[in-house]
Amino acid sequence: MITGTCHCGAIRYRFDHTPSKTTSCNCSVCRRLGALWIYAKISKIDITGATDSYAYGEKSLAFHRCRTCGCTTHWENLKPDGPDAYMAVNLRLADPEVVAAIPVRHFDGADTWTFLD
Repeated sequence: MITGTCHCGAIRYRFDHTPSKTTSCNCSVCRRLGALWIYAKISKIDITGATDSYAYGEKSLAFHRCRTCGCTTHWENLKPDGPDAYMAVNLRLADPEVVAAIPVRHFDGADTWTFLD
């Protein structure tokens, strides 16, 4: 289990899954956020606290941030496809030793929509 919290502590997540990798994406939003994403089925992630969200383009994803400190906490699929729908949390909100222990995959979300490794 991985836990994370925004800077002020108002938003917390519990990630009930063991990821083998985290993803660094270079799309127009992710590269600005500097997030490292870990993914799981929605049922494996618990988020507490109130957030604001932002959706752009096709509005298929909503990026969430803490209303107080502004840290990006997670994204959710706005068009989930049943019980197997996924979401992601920002691994950078976990303790530094947790972040360091998970290998990073680089994803080209800006151009080819493929992993670069």
